[in-house]
Amino acid sequence: MQELIGGNKWRWKQVVMEDSQSLMEEDKALHSWLKQVHKNNKNCLRVDCLTNGEKVVKGSLIYKQNIDVEEEFKIFHFYLTTDRLITINLDFQEFKHINLETFYQRIEFTENAVDGFLLFLGELMNEMLVEIDQFEEALKQLIWSVRKRNGTGILEQVFKCRHELLIWKNLLIPINELKMAIDEINFQDNLTGEIFSCTCKRIERAMVLLDEYKREIDSIINLEEVISSHRGNEIMKTLTVMTTIFTPIMALGALWGMNFKYMPELDWKYGYILSIVLIVSSTFLLYAYLRVKGWTGDLLKGKKKGSFFK
Repeated sequence: MQELIGGNKWRWKQVVMEDSQSLMEEDKALHSWLKQVHKNNKNCLRVDCLTNGEKVVKGSLIYKQNIDVEEEFKIFHFYLTTDRLITINLDFQEFKHINLETFYQRIEFTENAVDGFLLFLGELMNEMLVEIDQFEEALKQLIWSVRKRNGTGILEQVFKCRHELLIWKNLLIPINELKMAIDEINFQDNLTGEIFSCTCKRIERAMVLLDEYKREIDSIINLEEVISSHRGNEIMKTLTVMTTIFTPIMALGALWGMNFKYMPELDWKYGYILSIVLIVSSTFLLYAYLRVKGWTGDLLKGKKKGSFFK
């Protein structure tokens, strides 16, 4: 059990699950909460009042999630009153972008456990925002990939990106709910300070960023749908035009491929040459007719590099 001192008015106890039994023996008020903690592996939040009227916020929070493996996540459990904060299985080694020495020093100057917990949530949000920035860079590359080398592989990347965004939202929503619960219970009217304001703004900033990234991904998907629809129409148009152009060849070939005994063309001296001329001329005339009508469009033109439709 590790005890982090927050000023002179409150205490923070950081415990691993194996040592939680000692807490149960030390404080009977924690008994029911600790019994639930042992079997809980998902986000939950409870706002309650103790028998002495003291307000308490308790629950569990998933703060890390592997993007590719559902079962790989980190969760910690918390019990918060005005003068006491207990966290179970909170691993500070998971935070790559938090200066722990500075964080502990700031904890020393907090007035109560609520401010200390809000300070931690603010640092947790700062950690998430750094990783969200990395997601933004990947999204930027994806946006330009749609133009440079658009294909079915890009669509796979788009939906992977969308899945990652959903995971970030899934991590952020419980944190936002926790912030609202702390605001709702209004610990001693001390939620108007700088720490609470900073934490709220970080949560709001992350929510706004994820909403904007969602709109960008939706725009990419809509663009892909338009491009796919256009290309599908062009393919069908090409097949239709090619079938029409080669109709004379198929018709004349079928006619002269018949094995009737009496066919006048069999005795013609220049019948072979005439058949070739007739096939070529009829094909050309039919193509010219389609061209004049504008039905061939730009089917015979190659697609330009970096272009969506041309």
